[in-house]
Amino acid sequence: MLQLQTKAPARASTIAQLWLRACPACGRLTEHTHLYSIQNCTILRCAACGLGRTEAPAFEPARYYTDDYFTGQHADGYADYRGAEAVLRQEFARTVEFIRARRDGGRLLEVGCAYGFFLQEAKRHFDVAGIELAADAAAHARGAGLNVLTGVADEPTLAGLGSFDAIVMLDVIEHLPDPRETVRLLGRHLAPGGIIVITTGDFGSPVARLCGRRWRLMTPPQHLWFFTPDSLSGLGRAAGLDCESVDHPWKIVPLSLVSFQLRRMLGLAQRTQPGSGIGLPLNLFDAMRVVLRKPPA
Repeated sequence: MLQLQTKAPARASTIAQLWLRACPACGRLTEHTHLYSIQNCTILRCAACGLGRTEAPAFEPARYYTDDYFTGQHADGYADYRGAEAVLRQEFARTVEFIRARRDGGRLLEVGCAYGFFLQEAKRHFDVAGIELAADAAAHARGAGLNVLTGVADEPTLAGLGSFDAIVMLDVIEHLPDPRETVRLLGRHLAPGGIIVITTGDFGSPVARLCGRRWRLMTPPQHLWFFTPDSLSGLGRAAGLDCESVDHPWKIVPLSLVSFQLRRMLGLAQRTQPGSGIGLPLNLFDAMRVVLRKPPA
């Protein structure tokens, strides 16, 4: 596992000491550019691959990702995740078809499965399982009859689940403390020819670069990483996976979430958001979908 270093060797210059970091995507120490400070967090960008990172004070994910995160109690969370189930499942059904075109049938794992809405759509075609850190969400998924474990995608948890033909992380990888290690572990538990499908923001997109610190996905400390296509490809290579495709798909987004995010970006007080059952097709081309494939045996 790549250990994140906060200081350069003593022989380096003073500037390099301050901004030399171990890049998970590059797999080595690289120079980082300081971009800005937000919410007592420092945002840096790797000069080699473009990966952005958050250097934050103590952050406890298990205490942050509770039911409040999904019910509008956090400005950088979801407005009404459960209330938007119908819209979310419509979008997730499209993602399932995308996966089936590349790996149809077999076992599927979702890391960060929330309340299990994606798994409900995927179980029509796959033998599904999930891992979710938020205890309330995981319990809800189990109550719906899904095989969902509460916790994180570490080796003991994955070893108990076995091997999979498809692994999915939908808007999850940017939250992980060590994405390099997680992708490596997932690759070990992927069947030959299997795929990992990842969605996350594209930090190298024109919208992200134009908006800078006001980019809609620039929400530290819950977003710890800001990926580019090159940086995600680098994580895949480190795990022995080939980057098969990168695209920027349209999504069906709940109207309540659109309103919720706009109010946060404009600095307006949040309120009960209508429109959880209404879906809008949107694409700012600042969110990407990446497919990593394990070579056949």
